[in-house]
Amino acid sequence: MADALTVIPAAVLRNLADKLYEKRKNAALEVEGIVKQLASAGDHDKITAVITLLTTEFTYSPQANHRKGGLISLAAATVGLTNEAAQHLEQIVPPVLNSFSDQDSRVRYYACEALYNIAKVVRGDFIVFFNQIFDALCKLSADSDANVQSAAHLLDRLVKDIVTESDQFSIEEFIPLLRERMNVLNPYVRQFLVGWITVLDSVPDIDMLGFLPDFLDGLFNMLSDSSHEIRQQADSALSEFLQEIKNSPSVDYGRMAEILVQRAGSPDEFTRLTAITWINEFVKLGGDQLVPYYADILGAILPCISDKEEKIRVVARETNEELRAINADPAEAFDVGAILSIARRQLSSEWEATRIEALQWISILLDRHRIEVLTYLNDIFDTLLKALSDPSDEVVLLVLDVHACIARDPQHFRQLVVFLVHNFRLDYSLLEKRGALIIRRLCVLLNAERVYRELSTILEGESDLDFASIMVQALNLILLTSSELSEIRDLLKQSLVNPAGKDLYVSLYASWCHSPMAIISLCFLAQTYQHSSTVIQSLVEEDINVKFLVQLDKLIRLLETPIFAYLRLQLLDPARYLWLFKALYGLLMLLPQQSAAFKILKTRLKAVPSYSFNRGQLNRVPSGDPNQFPHQMPDGYQTNEDGDVTEDDGSPYNGINFAARLQQFQQMQKQHRVHTKSRTKSRSVSISLPKEAQKEEEPQKPQSTDLYVPPSRSRRNSGQLQL
Repeated sequence: MADALTVIPAAVLRNLADKLYEKRKNAALEVEGIVKQLASAGDHDKITAVITLLTTEFTYSPQANHRKGGLISLAAATVGLTNEAAQHLEQIVPPVLNSFSDQDSRVRYYACEALYNIAKVVRGDFIVFFNQIFDALCKLSADSDANVQSAAHLLDRLVKDIVTESDQFSIEEFIPLLRERMNVLNPYVRQFLVGWITVLDSVPDIDMLGFLPDFLDGLFNMLSDSSHEIRQQADSALSEFLQEIKNSPSVDYGRMAEILVQRAGSPDEFTRLTAITWINEFVKLGGDQLVPYYADILGAILPCISDKEEKIRVVARETNEELRAINADPAEAFDVGAILSIARRQLSSEWEATRIEALQWISILLDRHRIEVLTYLNDIFDTLLKALSDPSDEVVLLVLDVHACIARDPQHFRQLVVFLVHNFRLDYSLLEKRGALIIRRLCVLLNAERVYRELSTILEGESDLDFASIMVQALNLILLTSSELSEIRDLLKQSLVNPAGKDLYVSLYASWCHSPMAIISLCFLAQTYQHSSTVIQSLVEEDINVKFLVQLDKLIRLLETPIFAYLRLQLLDPARYLWLFKALYGLLMLLPQQSAAFKILKTRLKAVPSYSFNRGQLNRVPSGDPNQFPHQMPDGYQTNEDGDVTEDDGSPYNGINFAARLQQFQQMQKQHRVHTKSRTKSRSVSISLPKEAQKEEEPQKPQSTDLYVPPSRSRRNSGQLQL
């Protein structure tokens, strides 16, 4: 320091600390001249002493004017050193950088000015301090003083120029510094960072694309900034990078895909659109690299398919189609389980379009990777069953398609029907609103006869008798009215002459016993009229209640539909179909005379022309002996039907033991009567209980299922059963 004092006059040192800028400036020019002379003489020791003096006595001084003078003089000394300044930068630059955090805004301003002048002199040699300078500039870009900000911007432009022309800049050392600051919210800092990203990306020798995953999330974060200018700058930078990705042969899609998936769920609309657009391009370009990320990508796409913004929906659907067109192999890291998990989760989405696409994915996976999907069946089965209660008919139909695809295997078919009945039992509203739609669709997809046989087998042993009765009534309604079951109806009409029809009739009979009206309907359909008459006459007082009469009313109305046109035409031949008349008159006798159903049936029976009766023949046939009366079937076969139970010796006709069937029906109805009495007694006891206890003890159930849906009813309600 003593050497420096001998070199620099005291007056110069005094003026460096003066409060007037002009005096400090003139003193700095004096220092520049002194340093220039020392540099010419090659006396670097004294130069070092001068810089040390300026640093310790001025830039680190507690006096603001001293610090200002020190900064100006350090810049002047650098100018005086010219080409030899590089070897003294280790002394000159740190004090200046330290002044960037000075409490006095004027000191910070002079620090910017000083570093600007230093940088102009040393240019490329300046790069060794780049990270420290970048950090300082990042802070100064958000400085509270406008003059400091302005000075920092000038310095920033100069540093950018130096970096772009330098071959010593290390992008590897810079990226961690950039990554740390990308989530800063200050708008000035964000502008500063985007500016640097754009500049560095424009340098041919700097591979910013290779480091894009390190700051991509930060750029996407800026898309939701409140400043339009920042959003525009971030979008411009992202667009440029996306174009580079399209033209680049080697891109790390995986790391970026993770970021895009997160951003696709952003609450900001513009961010979502940009993210889904990038995902769309990645799916087209990524190829095998994206296979491990398909599940995550799908998880981002499916919600966007139902986005409120149309542009996002369009891009999301296009991306979904692109992804679905790729037939990846599980052996190539394609995770079927992960895809199924995403699809299952999206089945709970509030948006119909998303649920539909999730089901489409499950269906496609079943088609392409059936074995793998079935290994995860336990994970998705319950969710698929719950989806049957979806408010959307389209969703329900797709769920049924998936279930049908799973149920192609016998064990899964049985499991499906068992679970379906279980769900109907737990949720009566599902049976009421979706029962017809579900059963009819399954009949189309899985063979109607197979479905009905399985349902009948399950319901035959059903312990909940009330549910069994309602379920059978629902199945009977579908059987009698649905076009999808026309083949079953045709087969049942041949029950007396066709072994296959007989076998189906017997199979359904076992569970149809839960409902008298269902049995009578089945007999009418199978044309076992004598047995229907026997069933009607076997009914006892307890069987004929309000619910029974409601069901009977529906059956009478159903007889007027085209389904039973053959039965009405058979009334024209009473000699051949005597037991049909007896059955119908039996029903007429059970109806209240003032009811509409009574009038309908009575009018129909009175419409039979009198000439069609051969009274002589009818009088010769004992009413209880069927063997005296040949039953002529439509196809020309001759067969005898069953007679009264009192005269039936148990011998089967055409393989159908009607006496055994009647006994089966009576036993089942006896169980129902016992159950009804027990329930009535329980209700009587519960009258003394609080209302809350009654509600807990007796859950409400629908009373019955209507057997008739008029043909004119809107198709919109075709999936519902009237309970």
